[in-house]
Amino acid sequence: MEIVMVGSIAYDSVESPEGKVEDALGGSAIYGGIASQFHARHLDLGAVGIVGVVGTDFLQSDRDRLSDLGLDIRGIETAQGNTFRWSGSYHGDMGVAQTHDTQLNVFGEFEPKVPDFARTPKILFCANLLPILQSKVLDQVKPRRLSMLDSMNLWISTAKDDLMKVMKKVDLIIINDGEVKMLAEDENFIRASRKVVEMTDCSTLIVKRGEFGVIAFHGEEIISLPAFPTEMVVDPTGCGDSFAGTLASYLANGDGEISRSELREALIASTVTSSFTLESFGVNRLIGLDNNEFIQRLNQYNSILN
Repeated sequence: MEIVMVGSIAYDSVESPEGKVEDALGGSAIYGGIASQFHARHLDLGAVGIVGVVGTDFLQSDRDRLSDLGLDIRGIETAQGNTFRWSGSYHGDMGVAQTHDTQLNVFGEFEPKVPDFARTPKILFCANLLPILQSKVLDQVKPRRLSMLDSMNLWISTAKDDLMKVMKKVDLIIINDGEVKMLAEDENFIRASRKVVEMTDCSTLIVKRGEFGVIAFHGEEIISLPAFPTEMVVDPTGCGDSFAGTLASYLANGDGEISRSELREALIASTVTSSFTLESFGVNRLIGLDNNEFIQRLNQYNSILN
């Protein structure tokens, strides 16, 4: 298996100025997996697998949608109870979601079990999970090239010691600018980022900055990219996960140490992919994405950069 994604599988109910949706397929493993599979197919990579848990209410039609995309879903466990549900809304510039309700359901008892056939992928992505669970995943999986991890401010507040331990186990960390300041206890963004690199000894730190783009700290190198200028913003849910899923596929396309040019190319593709994600509620835009329109927007973005 080329890429393994471990994270949440959910049904999301979201409201924004563009409308609302109830019980849309979502979760970090889903957004990341769909984006990763899209690029894996066009990069001619091996299988992309999802590891997560769903309840007995998880629809067979959603399993079929994932399988039809080419995703390996054998790592999805079914437990007695209901699937994780999240409800939230976006307002104003839609930069931050307001959470209305979170029902962990079977996800609250999730103990990741990575199948034997998925334990030596080229790339492992531990999506946003309780840090102690991410650590358990890393104990089971030995990626051939790279391990990646995403996190959130909640774990910095409630499980910082566990988070620091697991961050020291991975090669690449993805967090946002508020989280990097919180983790380093420093309001200077660049200085805070440098501190996090020193604290974790990661080879690459990628800091998401929303509408301001992304900055990567890679050894002594810094790569800074703007966000893609998007007029249609319907639902930003899952943008960070589709960004990470794209990154995983592009980095799975190489070997050895990651070069600056390779990382920059991966970050560009990730930025463009996430710009499609927010154009619909749920995963619909990602599922319907055509490679020709991706290439067209990729060329458009490169022309902005150049």
